[in-house]
Amino acid sequence: MKRHVFSTVAFSGALLAAATFASPAVAEEVNYVTIGTGGQTGVYYVVGQSVCRLVNKNSEEQNIRCNAPSTGGSVANINGIKSGELDMGVVQSDVQYQAYNGTGNFEDDAYDDLRAVFRIHGEPLTLLARADADIETLDDLEGKRVNIGNPGSGQRNTMEVVMDAKGWDKDTFSLASQLDAAEMASALADNNIDAMTYVVGHPNGAIQEATTTVDANLIPLNDEDIQGIVAEYPYYSKSVIPGGLYKNNPDDVETFGVAATFVTTADTDDEVVYQTVKAVFDNFDRFKRLHPAFENLDPEDMVTSGLSAPLHDGAARYYREQGWIE
Repeated sequence: MKRHVFSTVAFSGALLAAATFASPAVAEEVNYVTIGTGGQTGVYYVVGQSVCRLVNKNSEEQNIRCNAPSTGGSVANINGIKSGELDMGVVQSDVQYQAYNGTGNFEDDAYDDLRAVFRIHGEPLTLLARADADIETLDDLEGKRVNIGNPGSGQRNTMEVVMDAKGWDKDTFSLASQLDAAEMASALADNNIDAMTYVVGHPNGAIQEATTTVDANLIPLNDEDIQGIVAEYPYYSKSVIPGGLYKNNPDDVETFGVAATFVTTADTDDEVVYQTVKAVFDNFDRFKRLHPAFENLDPEDMVTSGLSAPLHDGAARYYREQGWIE
């Protein structure tokens, strides 16, 4: 009997000890989420940092820790998600379309597991030229020193679409530099390039830096070739960069562009995606204040337009709870 009592006590004690040691391990289990962004001077970086700030605000409660490093941009983010290096990422709407449908940079390599989470701000293709470079139209870029963007970036992807429409290649320019977003403004100011292209929401820090350090003009992108691009591709639309945002650029400038979108993979845990979108939209007024490009965002529009891939199940669950989708 004593042995039986002892064994029961010992067994009970072992269970208690196991529970004592197991509980903290369960409680401390954390889901680490990495969001691909873009250059540190761009809005994509702000998007990723902003989402992580809101997610991490309740990290102890939800057991999700988020980080958003600088990356090469849209194409790099898709590839990072495919390889498992990234869990989520910010990509242009055209890149989302191409990746899911196997076109463009993803020719014959459709990413069926790509999932949309939400659309963010509009992003016009922005062409900024030194005032002394004699560039007033898109065609004036021929023979000039032009930064067409680093491989894997959204601006490079969109600029290649423009070049194809024009029948141009890199030899069209006296220099086709491939600087990333953080390097463009200083290169323009130092007279190492005549013009820079950037797909970005406005106002933007790199454009502000460039226009305050050198006389530079925003160039309209609205000729017949551009109109043909907008007519052909469903993810492009006409856009206007408001006048007065940048020094010596008082007038509205017509251009075209895409939208920034937030994406993930079907393999990402439903609850992690649900909590991520909940963190953003439950704190939406705060999110909009984190960058001027977010000022006019509308939640229902963000989850119903500009998305080519299917919504992730975790995101769709939250949006149904809000009555934004059926």
